[in-house]
Amino acid sequence: MTRLAFRNLFQNKIRLVISVGGVALALLLILSLDAIFTGVEKQITAYINHSRADIFVSQLNVRNMHMASSSLPNTTIKAVESVPGVSAVTPILYLPNMLVVGDERNLAYIIGLPENASIGGPWDVPMGRGNPGPGEAVIDRNVAEKSGVSLGDDVEILGMKFKLVGLSEGTASLVNSVAFISLSDFEMLRGSQDTVSFLLIKLDPDQSPIEVSKRIERQVTGVTATPTAEFAAQEKRVVKDMSTDVITIMNMVGFLIGLAVMALTVYTATLARKKEYGVLKALGAQNGHLYQAVITQAFLSVILGFITGLAFTLLLSRTIPLLGLNLVLEVSSASMIKVGSISIVIAVISAILPIRQIAGLDPALVFRGK
Repeated sequence: MTRLAFRNLFQNKIRLVISVGGVALALLLILSLDAIFTGVEKQITAYINHSRADIFVSQLNVRNMHMASSSLPNTTIKAVESVPGVSAVTPILYLPNMLVVGDERNLAYIIGLPENASIGGPWDVPMGRGNPGPGEAVIDRNVAEKSGVSLGDDVEILGMKFKLVGLSEGTASLVNSVAFISLSDFEMLRGSQDTVSFLLIKLDPDQSPIEVSKRIERQVTGVTATPTAEFAAQEKRVVKDMSTDVITIMNMVGFLIGLAVMALTVYTATLARKKEYGVLKALGAQNGHLYQAVITQAFLSVILGFITGLAFTLLLSRTIPLLGLNLVLEVSSASMIKVGSISIVIAVISAILPIRQIAGLDPALVFRGK
């Protein structure tokens, strides 16, 4: 019966394309939506993950950057530097604001960097340099191309004109980007030189971020020290909580549409062989054998469709960034396991539905041509 399932699926090329293609398109929709949401989550924490810091120190009880405000007195810098295990401290200023280029307005995280900062700056700068000096700025390359500016042009940040000296990669998402200016310019625009937003900590070799974070909180008052991995996870949770309803609804609608298309495809492909199963039954095939053939054919359709849908999703994930879009598709193993397992269950159910009709076939009707 397994051989029969193979023959049924591959004998007619048109039916094969319809059966496998329908499943592949349905799974492409589901996998692509999952990949988009996973990619957006990854981009949200891109700055934190690429900061090269081991620990983020912030104002007491502040554990993320998005929609949060942190202010630390400059005296905190010396206090943290004196904590055993701390190798270097890089202060930054941070504020969400608009990046204005001509008529284009882009929401951006504005980061103020000290001169020659070794961490906390842009991690991939294919054009220009990544350390802005006074009156200079570094912005995302896709944002610059979209706005029609290049190195040497002016952009407006925090109400002041800056000269573009660097274009970074991987610092933009669907909703915002990251722009870098000098710490001195940021202080001047803000009108204060007494505070910073966050301290980025680099540790001595073989030091534990968890243990040093506890040490910092014990020795320095009014601060929260968070290992970078935990800080990024908290950032992701905050953003996810803010948009969880919209994302859940969109994902659920796409998932249900995809499953419905796949179920209909498998169901139709099974019924298309109804007369052939009737002939087999007339020749003495048991219902159990017919069930095995139907379910095997459904499994084959889903497996081939899953491989095809996954291949196209991976192709999209490589192609879309080349088009200059601030969209990253990230196909996760969790998504593949979830989609694959649920697809198999749906395929079996979709195949079982017409089985009753096949089991109830009257062999006499088959030979009468009905």
